[in-house]
Amino acid sequence: MSNPPLSTDADVASPAFTDKDAVEGEFSANSIRAVMINRPRQALYDFWRDFRNFPQFAENVKEVELLEGTRSQWTIAGPAGMDMDLVSEITEDRPGEYIAWRSTEGSDVDHEGWVEFRDNPFGRGTEVRVFVSYDPPAGALGKVVAKVLQREPRIQARRELRRFKQLMETGEIPTSKAPDAAPRADRHF
Repeated sequence: MSNPPLSTDADVASPAFTDKDAVEGEFSANSIRAVMINRPRQALYDFWRDFRNFPQFAENVKEVELLEGTRSQWTIAGPAGMDMDLVSEITEDRPGEYIAWRSTEGSDVDHEGWVEFRDNPFGRGTEVRVFVSYDPPAGALGKVVAKVLQREPRIQARRELRRFKQLMETGEIPTSKAPDAAPRADRHF
């Protein structure tokens, strides 16, 4: 018995609408983002799974320290120059496919989330999908302040997933920021 041919019909719906059961978090704010990356699924999973790699592509992640077992300590740049400390633990890990996590008691931000790596059915890379559910510090007001200062997790998730794609496909993250130049002497004596 032969397998039916793969459909060429594109699924144009947002991942948030195709997996409703997978995007309902416990917290007040939820976000899901997806990107197609032209790299093998296992390579992407391996890089992501070593959380110490996050500062390379996640602008708001200052440092990640691996703790015992499945726990890790994160230092995150928060709104108004304040750092936030999070301790996360992995709640599910399917090598090469899926990682789920949850904050532990005492973290500055209560959150949970997952990342999923799916092969593109046409052999064109890997779909990476990230879901984050969180309670903003200081409630609705904290969410507005974070959004204005570009530190809101929904904004950061979109930006950091794009940076992850750039790093994985090209080995670098392009920037328009001018490089630091050598100090110049004062022209006016």
